[in-house]
Amino acid sequence: MITENFRVLEINLSTGRSAIKNVPGVETVLGGSGLAAKLHLEYSRPGLVWDDPSQPLVFAIGPLTGFFPLMSKTVCAFTSPLHGQYAESHAGARSALALRFAGIDALVIIGQAERPTVLHLGANVIEFMEAGYLWGKDALTTGKLLRRILKGSGHRTIMRIGPAGENKSAMACINVDTYRHFGRLGGGGVMGAKNLKAIAVEGNGSSDLPPGKEYSALFADIFRKLTDTDMMRKYHNLGTASNLEALNELKALPWRNLQATSDPGIEGITGERFADDTLLRNAACSGCPVGCIHIGFVREKFHKDNQYLYRQVGYDYEPIFATGSMLGLTHAPEVLTVMDEVEKAGLDVMSGGVALAWATEALEKGVVTQEQTGIDLRFGDAQGYMRAVHMLGGAVNDFWRTLAGGTMAAAARYGGEDFACVLGQEMAGYATGEVFYVAQGLGLRHSHLDTGAYTYDQSKAPKDVDKALAFLLEDERERVILTSMVSCLFARKVYDPETLRQCLAVLGGQALADGLDEAAARIQKLRWQARAAGGYDPMNVRIPKRFLEVETWKGRTDPQYLEELRLAYAGAIREMCGQD
Repeated sequence: MITENFRVLEINLSTGRSAIKNVPGVETVLGGSGLAAKLHLEYSRPGLVWDDPSQPLVFAIGPLTGFFPLMSKTVCAFTSPLHGQYAESHAGARSALALRFAGIDALVIIGQAERPTVLHLGANVIEFMEAGYLWGKDALTTGKLLRRILKGSGHRTIMRIGPAGENKSAMACINVDTYRHFGRLGGGGVMGAKNLKAIAVEGNGSSDLPPGKEYSALFADIFRKLTDTDMMRKYHNLGTASNLEALNELKALPWRNLQATSDPGIEGITGERFADDTLLRNAACSGCPVGCIHIGFVREKFHKDNQYLYRQVGYDYEPIFATGSMLGLTHAPEVLTVMDEVEKAGLDVMSGGVALAWATEALEKGVVTQEQTGIDLRFGDAQGYMRAVHMLGGAVNDFWRTLAGGTMAAAARYGGEDFACVLGQEMAGYATGEVFYVAQGLGLRHSHLDTGAYTYDQSKAPKDVDKALAFLLEDERERVILTSMVSCLFARKVYDPETLRQCLAVLGGQALADGLDEAAARIQKLRWQARAAGGYDPMNVRIPKRFLEVETWKGRTDPQYLEELRLAYAGAIREMCGQD
């Protein structure tokens, strides 16, 4: 049930002390994204480097978590090793429900453990476990070992890092229960800087449901829409991998470091191809009846007499773009094999794939040498990329250490800025046009999920800066409500504003329901203020030349429209930040 205050658990790794704090502001920031930004503003130290022990690592859930289906995400907030400013990443699996049934709305971790540590907590336990034996182990092995050691199977989440996180990479992700991730902007590097190998949250508490029939009737109606209509069928059937063929046909799918936007090789990596040749099963985050997680298999021959080891790998659109088309790989099993190595290293798959694509073109153009990389990279060579993933995650030499700090950091040092596919961070897989390039380039998370800009590009909307800007601002505001609840964005058609108000009301949050629009506007500004506190100025963002060379179904990128929209969006962001 909704209460007046947030229940926040603060843990100091340096002192080993913890405290439960009642934090006001439920009606103002709701939870999730709003709560994460509020806590980051309160705890962060903008004048200090990102890996200073005092910098916080925040995990926050929303007011509807545990009460309604697909309210299954957790928001992770931190100071990013990529740009030293506020960052926000989202993940599902069992993380949200584990926090709910551990009895907390948010977890704030400060300080730095003296040695590698696993933080184990629940409704009645806070434990610091030595983890020296796990340091150096990949993310998948770490999860396997901790599942054997810790109790609470089915009610527990294990969030851990791989070698990339230990090396404080700006591309390091936090692996959540094997198939989900806090992926972007380097959250894994923050855990590594804190000597935190893993966080295990045991959801061993309980929570009462609202009395009366109103709640159960509303829950049943939402559940019916999710399971008995076609609203979510796409996500269960082929999943987001179904977008590959459509975007390739639109000339909007990045190939070989965005040197092309369409290729006949798509036949080998469509959603249908992955389903026919690799799909083992579907899985779901806790509290979700849809099952959008598609798990394929890879096999490795370990004996000449046809003996094979099988491994399961989760896939969807973004990983296939990043380790498939972006690297020129056109055979589904090979793509999964590279993806599996990315998982082990604990790298964000989009950042890692785009970084390797840049490194490949840099080698082709002679911008860097094989002596510097220690390996030859060629588009379409899966074996080379499998080796390169470990070099990137392990930061094995000067070149790979620099690249681990971000593709643009490497391009600034070695050259090749013009063909660095970076929009704030390494691009997502949508070469759809000017609105998307501006949206990801300047957006708060530099994420394709901040707005649906790629859908705007795919429409027949005219090149109108005012209309495009209005879309970006309004779409972001609507999504901020969902990410403060915290809902899976796949369910945004089900959880329209009126449905969200009903959900809040039956949980005793009538005041929240009545003030939802005002809360959206406040949270939108609050998040931007958290970003600006770290020194972010959207006017300084530039879009690399490669994006001006892109040709889609609409034709070549319009540089004037791109620049006018960039300036307009930057101005609107500065206004929300309270900047002149």
